Amino acid sequence: MREPMFLNTAHICVDMQRMFAEDTEWHAPWLNKVLPAVEALTEKHPTRTLFTRFIPSLTADTANGAWQLYYKKWSSMTLGRMDPELLDLVPSLSRYAAPNNFIDKRVYSPWYDPKLIRRLRALRIETLVISGGETDVCVAATVMGAIDHGFRVILPVDAVFGSADETHDAMLRIFDSRYALQLTTCQTQDVLDSWEP
Repeated sequence: MREPMFLNTAHICVDMQRMFAEDTEWHAPWLNKVLPAVEALTEKHPTRTLFTRFIPSLTADTANGAWQLYYKKWSSMTLGRMDPELLDLVPSLSRYAAPNNFIDKRVYSPWYDPKLIRRLRALRIETLVISGGETDVCVAATVMGAIDHGFRVILPVDAVFGSADETHDAMLRIFDSRYALQLTTCQTQDVLDSWEP
């Protein structure tokens, strides 16, 4: 990393859920490849980790606006048809789950829930480490919202995943080239070495 991490740092773990890890239409094979890095970040400061979960619409018809088209394509992943246990975090992270460290969201960005910003402000957080998936969708929305709110963002590139190499790599290039004053890309080990207790 180019500079030491601030002491007032939190970790947002984005959508590390069973529905992306298991054999579903939304299966993302890279999730399991980055899981050890995400586990290490969570274990470093479990009380400073917040988990987001993507919660699908009940049906396509109950979705809002253009989300109806989305859920018509992915009807098997609506709440009315999927096993609700697939919403859970992957087992190795679920032991860190508690009611006060979850942000459930029905869209890509977690920032629509005022609970997230209130919690971070109460903890006087200035820096966010962001992990999880997908790099070009929910991670991107989480990063952009964090920047909009004035947080410094640390993105360990070996702790984020996508479903397609091309868009994952393109998003990382955009982060590096357009947001370098507000975002630092690094490796997970850099975070583990720099994040003070």
